[in-house]
Amino acid sequence: MQRFRAFFGKLFTRFALLCFAAAFALIVPADTPPANTRYDRVLGYAKDSLYNYVAWELGAIFAKLGQTHSDPTAFLSEPERAAFVVNYLARVADLQTLNSDLERALNSGTDDLTALIERRDALSAQIERETPLAEAIIESQVAAVLRDEGFAVLGEVFPPVSARFTALPALLVISPRDQIVREMTINLNHLPPDAVRDLEARLEAELNLSALITPIGGLALFPSMVIQTWHAPFLIETVAHEWAHHYLLFFPLGWDYAGTSETWIINETTASLFGKEVGRKVIERYYSAFPQVMRLLPPPDPALSAEPTPAPTTTPEPSTPAPFDAAAVLDTTRRRVDALLAEGNVDEAEAYMEAQRRLLAENGYFYRRINQAFFAFYGGYQSPSGGGAGGADPIGPAVATLRRNAPDLRAWLAQMRYITTREGLLAARAGLP
Repeated sequence: MQRFRAFFGKLFTRFALLCFAAAFALIVPADTPPANTRYDRVLGYAKDSLYNYVAWELGAIFAKLGQTHSDPTAFLSEPERAAFVVNYLARVADLQTLNSDLERALNSGTDDLTALIERRDALSAQIERETPLAEAIIESQVAAVLRDEGFAVLGEVFPPVSARFTALPALLVISPRDQIVREMTINLNHLPPDAVRDLEARLEAELNLSALITPIGGLALFPSMVIQTWHAPFLIETVAHEWAHHYLLFFPLGWDYAGTSETWIINETTASLFGKEVGRKVIERYYSAFPQVMRLLPPPDPALSAEPTPAPTTTPEPSTPAPFDAAAVLDTTRRRVDALLAEGNVDEAEAYMEAQRRLLAENGYFYRRINQAFFAFYGGYQSPSGGGAGGADPIGPAVATLRRNAPDLRAWLAQMRYITTREGLLAARAGLP
């Protein structure tokens, strides 16, 4: 029975991969989708740096198809599988340290870098060999949690959990200057810092818009692109986050993903909460014996708890300064900028954002740019308690309220998958008993 289920699971996964490959080729036949005139003008500036995600997608699908011929994890126990992932992530951390050491040595003018380069290349080759097995283990762990949460068809999670740990493209985000709206996003190859600043400056000066080129942690192609990182909770959370996007593609919230800014915010906020919850369940189930992983797990968000947050029992000493709260600064900044832009004070809003960026940097929080495009992008991933880059937008708290009142994860996502507007979301929250 176990062998039959494994055989059926492989066929199921291969069929899904082929279906996604065919759909992707039909829907996205070129490097970039058709665009309006403003989109075309932005593309004109970025055309030499566009990321070829079609080529990546096709290569990743065929690599995954090759992996489904056999299950490399079949003869490992659960503790052995978890230990393999932990050791793999430790090597990823070592590689990042070696790359930093190499960069410092290059900048300092060190003559002999041979030993450092050889160590870096050997470790990189080992990680490349081990990555498919690490992917397979984490995919199966996330799928096991999803299966227990009710996301299975004939015993198999659909869509299948499929991810590639890889370097990701950068993202060019465009917003109008007179309001904060994610007007368009374009994936780019990674550019040197000078080229990034030059492209942003040219777009802003010649097209009168706000631009930001920023790194991303995941991309919901199929298999999903997930950044290669040593941080286990973030890695597993991102795999689950991108799976939520795959799932939502079959429902209105996924169909309308690129339709309006508010639909995108609801979708991303839902996927973020989903990823965090599933990621925590995976860590607690499979990695509780590894303190180096457990200490990275953040505490549960009190905004998602059904129990009220208790009031503090002690009053801090008046002489003790309150810790710097970067999220509160971003929240204040977003609210003030929204008000200034509503009044038509664009230049004042931009000067204020730069002043706040400097304030954050003085307190150890470094952002390369804070502008309308910054808030248009980062304001789309709203926290359960609200605030932060989302400012006064009620989407984050409303999504969290629906989750808090749902009987389980599947029931919540089944509700969210049909909500595509802020008005509909707030109506659903108002209708709670």
